[in-house]
Amino acid sequence: MGTDALLFECVGIKDRGKFPIEHTGRGRDVSPEFRIQNLSPAAKTLAVTLEDIGHPLFKNFTHWLIWNIPATATIAGAIPGGRIVADFGNARQGFGYGWCKYAGPKPPKGKRHVYRFTIYALDSEIEVPFPLTKGHFLKQAKGHMIQQGSLTGEYE
Repeated sequence: MGTDALLFECVGIKDRGKFPIEHTGRGRDVSPEFRIQNLSPAAKTLAVTLEDIGHPLFKNFTHWLIWNIPATATIAGAIPGGRIVADFGNARQGFGYGWCKYAGPKPPKGKRHVYRFTIYALDSEIEVPFPLTKGHFLKQAKGHMIQQGSLTGEYE
């Protein structure tokens, strides 16, 4: 891992702020746009995870996993579902609550959960064997991560 943290903003969601309804399971349930501020020139691909870190039964419950996004300063929002996303340089999406697609927050009514987006910058593409889970991704990506950053948001 490199020494510089990856700095990014999630359009519409401030760190420790509230998710707008359009990025939740009670709204349009579309992924937000990300703007990266200090991407290393050595980065070849990016990966994004969304986890429910306030889930009462499962620690860091994965809602979304996408990797092999070509390294760029902007990751567009509303990424379509599918194991392979042709419009994003044949990026791959794995299993989580979203089953190969973005699945935003949707905690039980009246319950507040905290969610974390993490973006990883990698020095290569990563092949992940089936099943396509966050744990399998992290195992394959070990040694290729050069930057990482995260932000949290909440929703109830």
